[in-house]
Amino acid sequence: MPAQKKPRKVSARAGAESSSSPAKAAGSTAGGKRILLVDDDPEIVESMRTVLESRGYEILVARDGNQGLAMAETETPDLVVLDMMMPKRSGFLVLEKLRRSNPTPVRVIMITANEGSRHKAYAEMLGVDDYIRKPFAMDRLLESVDRLLT
Repeated sequence: MPAQKKPRKVSARAGAESSSSPAKAAGSTAGGKRILLVDDDPEIVESMRTVLESRGYEILVARDGNQGLAMAETETPDLVVLDMMMPKRSGFLVLEKLRRSNPTPVRVIMITANEGSRHKAYAEMLGVDDYIRKPFAMDRLLESVDRLLT
């Protein structure tokens, strides 16, 4: 499957590649939940990280599918936000492995710039909890995260 250029809807700030302590937001209901972001686009990762940390979530970051799978297995996040098209291992392959190897499956939101309904159907067959097309409003991501983690 050829890589597609990923459109961006949100701007991002520059920052560190990973975070081990969440930003404390007033009235946050995150309760120390850990979210693993698996995406090779630094701007999208930073946008998601900024918004999710402001809600009190602890954010972990992986830049390719292999690193994402390894971190999902060792860090036991409460939720994985997984890009479909990445270097080294696609989001589909990561999702397949996560679903086969965990007796209690981690919640997964797949994000993609791909418009095809065939890909969405395959992700749903693999057990993805939500499927979001890029570009997306951060409110859409937050709604899904809050719903899956409460």
